[in-house]
Amino acid sequence: MRILLVGAGGVGSAFAAIAARRDFFETIVVADYDEAKAAKAAATDQRYAAVRVDASSAESVAALCREHRITHVMNAVDPVFNMSIFDGAAAAGADYLDMAMSLSRPHPEAPYEKTGVKLGDEQFAVADDWEADGRLALVGIGVEPGLSDVFARYAADHLFSEIDELGTRDGANLVVTDDDGNEIFAPSFSMWTTIEECLNPPVIWEDGAWFTTPPFSEPEVFDFPEGIGPVECVNVEHEEVLLMPRWVDCRRATFKYGLGDEFINILKVLHTLGLDSTEKVRVKGVEVSPRDVVAAVLPDPATVGPRMKGKTCAGLWVTGTGKDGQPRSTYLYHVVDNETTMREYGHQCVVWQTAINPVVALELLARGTWSGAGVLGPEAFDAVPFLDLLTEYGSPWGIKEL
Repeated sequence: MRILLVGAGGVGSAFAAIAARRDFFETIVVADYDEAKAAKAAATDQRYAAVRVDASSAESVAALCREHRITHVMNAVDPVFNMSIFDGAAAAGADYLDMAMSLSRPHPEAPYEKTGVKLGDEQFAVADDWEADGRLALVGIGVEPGLSDVFARYAADHLFSEIDELGTRDGANLVVTDDDGNEIFAPSFSMWTTIEECLNPPVIWEDGAWFTTPPFSEPEVFDFPEGIGPVECVNVEHEEVLLMPRWVDCRRATFKYGLGDEFINILKVLHTLGLDSTEKVRVKGVEVSPRDVVAAVLPDPATVGPRMKGKTCAGLWVTGTGKDGQPRSTYLYHVVDNETTMREYGHQCVVWQTAINPVVALELLARGTWSGAGVLGPEAFDAVPFLDLLTEYGSPWGIKEL
């Protein structure tokens, strides 16, 4: 297996650090627009090489694939670049993985009722071409989406005879402080992506159809395990809701995220001021995207680890009828402590938790344990080998009955 890793930011660098401890691949070519970033990530292992890539250019991606005889393209950049990387992999005859799918576009007349272009629609539109070519595009294989989708497959196969709701619930008790120990606003994941998913209309699957609601709708308090405790969660647009119903029978699918009042207020202000826009504006003779500016002035998520404390939890709350015919309510989850990932890998817990799942998936593909062709989500594969290997990596998952 010869992997092209596109993106050497927080998640890409964590991916490189995790994969360096495994032996299932021949080489990883770390590619980034900033070749110095790529070189830093590539320095973790002698099997790695560093190159420059223009992720907005399918031709650039395809050329690197051909030059380095790439078998698998791993997309670790913001989803605005998904289609160019996806198309570049296809052009070069390589398999493809990403952690967030092609972007959505709200319905022009009724954005908070009807779906427009949904997350992943552009990729699923060419699924037949990928299948005909015998190539696999494994989409949404981060932590969310990704691990929660694996949990959905596991729940359907082993825990439930009928599923009422697949409810992804994510929360954390992470705190970032400045040099004086004062708590500061510093998102632990890409601010560009966070703005995209939090301000777009959230999608819900119910009774065989998708519909949308206003951002931050249906607030609920969810009690997260392993000391995190109660966190208010709200509806957010996310790929799980678009992926799970394609392979797992359920009456309803939702995604709710514990953002907190401060974060929600900041996002609302950004939207009111137009600072969430990706359309470029001219400022003193220079064209810039307001969202790019917001992301640039905040701390780089890859650098906040030493000043961050707490745990992050990703999981799936499943309700329905158990295999015994009785009502069942179960939370399948994965908790990661920032202190642990910083000590053992030098990467903060949120990007590390995102990065470990595609490494596990690639190892299963290399072994032949997972295989397939077309555009497939994690739900299309047997969950047990994935969860067993995740535990073997030293990052066990848990089950809590609610």
